[in-house]
Amino acid sequence: MPNINNQEILNWQAFLKIKAAESKDKRLIHFYNASTYDAETKVKDIDFVALDFETTGLDAKKNSIISIGLVPFTLQRIACREAKHWFVTPEDKLQEDSIVIHGITHSDLKGAPSLLRILEQLLDELAGKVVVVHYRRIERDFLHATLRGLINEGIIFPLVDTMQIEADIQAARPKKVIDWFKKSQAVSIRLGSSRTRYNLPTYPPHDALTDAIATAELLQAQIHHHFSPDTPINKLWL
Repeated sequence: MPNINNQEILNWQAFLKIKAAESKDKRLIHFYNASTYDAETKVKDIDFVALDFETTGLDAKKNSIISIGLVPFTLQRIACREAKHWFVTPEDKLQEDSIVIHGITHSDLKGAPSLLRILEQLLDELAGKVVVVHYRRIERDFLHATLRGLINEGIIFPLVDTMQIEADIQAARPKKVIDWFKKSQAVSIRLGSSRTRYNLPTYPPHDALTDAIATAELLQAQIHHHFSPDTPINKLWL
């Protein structure tokens, strides 16, 4: 089993209880009161939700969310019928270089709600589940920074980062003899490249809902190949 390096070990149930008591916004209070799983809960017993954002850039302090995709799942199935997708009005200007990456244009965002309008629905979809992302610096940082700007309160919750898992898996792999005699190229841990190592199908990138589904499938594969359904969730979440 790979050694997944948690940034910090927390009693998430106790921490979320404190956050519920400290929060002023009723939507956040409801979200925190939904709590989370006991740290020793086996991953086979967890209700996950894969989450993906498309943004106007990579800086959570300057850029903003323009698309949100999510899908609930377990180790056994992905609930595509319960998936959700929203376009969101950006807090900053849509830049041409970001349009090239994600393909979301001004016409796509015409009439799109602000994040504040869908916040209650979004938090209800996440509440009580374990959120799964591929690169937490996007979803965790952007949601926190956006809510700080909109309601003067950030947000924090446990999540599983499939990119971090893949990075640790690749770092733990024993080197082949030939690798000691040549400069080996760094292994990509991007979503598409990571999926290829598990023979998962190729999906078009940079669509929030498609990437959420792709992330859910990737975690299922990672646990199947490198962990066990009986792995406690505290071995994976951050």
